[in-house]
Amino acid sequence: MRIETTRFGKVEVPEEKVITMPHGLLGFPDKRRFCIFQQKQGSPFVWYQCLDDPGLAFVMTDPWLFKPDYQLDLELAIQAMGWDGDGDQVPLECYVIITIPRGAPERMTANLMGPVVLNPNTREAVQVVLSDEAYSLKYPLLKQKAASCRPPFSAKNRI
Repeated sequence: MRIETTRFGKVEVPEEKVITMPHGLLGFPDKRRFCIFQQKQGSPFVWYQCLDDPGLAFVMTDPWLFKPDYQLDLELAIQAMGWDGDGDQVPLECYVIITIPRGAPERMTANLMGPVVLNPNTREAVQVVLSDEAYSLKYPLLKQKAASCRPPFSAKNRI
């Protein structure tokens, strides 16, 4: 599939890299096809490019890189999507959407209450809404540097 995006220009997206979100994202229920583009080699950030709207893309990251004690009940995602197995049997990936204020990247925040959970086997994803008051819609990423970070998530699902 060939698409023309506002950020990346013309891009070829192999069919096996297309991610389907049957429920869309909050605020974008009709946007259901996405792909992940690597920000740049070694960067903790990726772009979640909408294939239904070439002007729509989100910056995302692995939440544990910035909040090692982040907790997520993956059963919610598994149940919502009808995936077989549990969080130990299904190799799920988790991302959080980043907001970067124009001209103030040092004030970037992460939405820890609405993670995007991806099943790389089925190429399906769901945005889970957490009600845990310990998390924020605007968690400051540069407030403190995580003392110990997991290795970056697999690059196999990125374009």
